Amino acid sequence: MYPRKRLSIKSATVAGIATSVLLGLTGLTLNPAPAKAVVYCQYVSYPAGCVARAGVVLRPRPVARAAVRHNAGGNLNGGVNRVGVRR
Repeated sequence: MYPRKRLSIKSATVAGIATSVLLGLTGLTLNPAPAKAVVYCQYVSYPAGCVARAGVVLRPRPVARAAVRHNAGGNLNGGVNRVGVRR
């Protein structure tokens, strides 16, 4: 019955800019402070910059070994036992 009043382009632009500024100020205000967490050492100097706990004996980091493939060359057909080679 009553004619609907539409937002003009100018008022929509001003409202959008005001909303953007408000969200930007909110983000700056709620910016979290850097954490002052303490990282304890698991091994000697690992991780870098760690703090050793009192009473804990630190050992050197274990050496990584090469990966071992078990049953290399076997079970090529996915575990289904059939006569002949099927790929």
